[in-house]
Formats: sequence, C-alpha cells, structure tokens
Amino acid sequence: MANKMVITCALTGAETTKQQQPALPVTPEELADAAAEACLAGAAIIHLHARHDDGTPTADLKVFKKAIDLIRKKTDVVVEITTGGAVGMTPEERIAPVSLKPDMASLDCGTVNFGDEYIVNTLPIMRQFASEMNKHGVHPTLECFDVSHVQSSHILIKEGLIKPPYHYGFVMQVPAALSLSVKTLSYMMDQMPPESYFTVMGIGRAHIPGICGAIAAGGFIRVGFEDNIYYSKGRLAKSNAEFVERAVRFSKEAGLEIAKPSDVRELFKLK
Repeated sequence: MANKMVITCALTGAETTKQQQPALPVTPEELADAAAEACLAGAAIIHLHARHDDGTPTADLKVFKKAIDLIRKKTDVVVEITTGGAVGMTPEERIAPVSLKPDMASLDCGTVNFGDEYIVNTLPIMRQFASEMNKHGVHPTLECFDVSHVQSSHILIKEGLIKPPYHYGFVMQVPAALSLSVKTLSYMMDQMPPESYFTVMGIGRAHIPGICGAIAAGGFIRVGFEDNIYYSKGRLAKSNAEFVERAVRFSKEAGLEIAKPSDVRELFKLK
C-alpha cells in the first residue's frame, strides 16, 4: 500500500438529520445510491449506519441487510458497518448486524463523552464485540476517541482477540472528547503496535485539518455526512461524493494514488 491513499466515506451516521442536511441518505435505497456515488468518486470503504424511513437510527437486521444487499448489487466498495450504533442502544443491539458478515465493522475501544451524551464501551463489551467479529470473519476498525482507547486495544491484542494487520480509526474533535492537533495525532500514532494502519476522522471544523493531517502523517482519510455536513463555511455539501472528490484531489496533489476496494481487501486480508 505504499504511496496509496485509502478513503472511507461515512454516509449518514446516527445523529445528523435531513433537516440539517437535506441530501442525507436515509433509506436503504438512498444509502446504496450514495455508496455507489462515493465509490465512483474514489472511496474504497463506506462506513454504514442504518436508519428507519423516518430518519431515526436503528440496528434492525432487516434494514441493515437490505442496505448491504443493495450496496453490493451496485458497487464492489468495502462495507464497514457500525457497532457504535446510536446513543441509548444496548451492546446486544449494536453488535447484532455483525452476523450479516459485512467486510469490516467498527469496534469502539473505550467509553467516551459524546457532546452532552456518552457511549459506554467497557472491556467486557470490547471483548464480546471482538469475539463476535472473529466468529463471523469480520475485520475490526478499532475506533479510538482518546489516547487511552489505543492503549486499551493492546489488551484485546494480547488476549488474541484481534489479529494483525490492525486498522485504527482516530475519531478527533468530537465535542467533549479528544481534539485534533499535530501533538494529539502524533501521540495517538505513537501508541499503535507494529503492523498498524490508521484512518483520521476529523469531525466538524476538523474535517480539512483531518485530511491534511492524515496525508502528512501517512494515514488514511475518512469523510462524509456522519463527520461533517458543510463543504465550506455556511455552504452545505451537495453529497457525500463531493467530500470524497475533495479528499481525492488533496491526495493526488500530494502525489498519492487512490486505493481501490480490491487494494483494501488485499491489505486487510478480507474474505
């Protein structure tokens, strides 16, 4: 993967609403169209949350399955589902969609403040999620909102619950969680074990700094409506694909090739 940039597109998340961003994909059909557009623009991975038709977040297997099936009919993009779910979901609800055998899934590596809310991820929950991913052949993305989360992942590695190559997702600038700076990103990287890759997820105003930080530090990029709805100050993005197009442009300006889904499957030994 030398000299190649992997771009993930987080299509919808659990918090953003159509009132905030009219272009937000919600239904399985909309998610499939958005995934195909993002892949065509240069995304190799899509990060998938599911919604009811009214826009509320869900972990319903039928909704997830329909979205995944439609996406796979339209594109060969790598499908990474959330197990972070939404605030208030039980661990059992959050982990259930892994049984659908997506390519990858997020695995939150610690409890975190999430604005005025919080998301609970104890070590027993982390072990449960890692075990379920192993059972179904799903490769984890180790989502870390804090330096301690990277360090907590070492416990799962030591216990044999996670195998290399490791993929970390550094979620930075969530309100009340870790901010994005050269120092914080560097320290997060320093805690990773050998055979690790990482994706920078700059939330809100950290969107472009996250892209630039990932390029400068040799990491991968995540963009999309889950992380940011504005293309520039006061101007809503037209689509998820528009964010991907900018990440592609920045990467190519830096002399990087854009990784394809097949590159990601080879890198992380996906089935």
